[in-house]
Amino acid sequence: MSNDTADGETAGPAVNGVQSVDRAVSVLEILARRGEAGVSEVAAEIDVHKSTAFRLLGALEARGLVEQAADRGKYRLGFGIVRLAGAVTGRLDLTQQGRPVCERLIEQIGETVNIAVLQEHYAVNLYQVRGPGAVGSHNWVGQLTPVHATSSGKILLAHLPEAERTRVLTASGLRKLTPHTLTARPRLEQNLAEARERGYAVTLEELELGLHAIAAPIRSRDGEVIAALSASGPAYRFTEERLHALAPALLRGATEISHRMGYLG
Repeated sequence: MSNDTADGETAGPAVNGVQSVDRAVSVLEILARRGEAGVSEVAAEIDVHKSTAFRLLGALEARGLVEQAADRGKYRLGFGIVRLAGAVTGRLDLTQQGRPVCERLIEQIGETVNIAVLQEHYAVNLYQVRGPGAVGSHNWVGQLTPVHATSSGKILLAHLPEAERTRVLTASGLRKLTPHTLTARPRLEQNLAEARERGYAVTLEELELGLHAIAAPIRSRDGEVIAALSASGPAYRFTEERLHALAPALLRGATEISHRMGYLG
């Protein structure tokens, strides 16, 4: 008796769903290793009926993740894999291209510098360089931060199409994190419009009491805003006046990273 029948009798839909995902990933790994493989070869390697292997390959083919080779019956990885890999590669490139700029900015600004991107309804930090006075400060790398209460989130929001911005803000919940967090949509929209006009976004104790931050947009080759370059520090040192005074340096840094990513504007 095959594993499929036994699983179908004893496992619920959730377990079967996880098992299907696991098998689909195994199929992709087999094709990556072998280059090409037929239904029978795939079925034997993951220990399922040929019909199950055929269904898995069909589902992956429908998504462009595998394709049939010229020799009918053989499958290989499809260009959908390139699309998925490209999303990760773009982020790796962003970190690589941004690193020297961030390290130089630390000398100019003296505060912690981050690169963040939009992920669902969060701003997630990909790379961080801590300022000289930031010993023991928070490590933001990998952290999901609320878009409406962070400078990075605000500048990313500011450059989204209106419908997409509405969707993201609705999903975020607009939670009030400090007495200074902007949670009223009209006031927040006005704040985002100001960020678009001057070229950078600011938060003054909106995420945490005692924390100020500023962020500028990083653009892709086609001019789309794909990330935010931010600087943050304690309010007593990174004052509102100093923050605005250092904005040109941050904007130059964001522009340089954009150029490194292929932007010509």
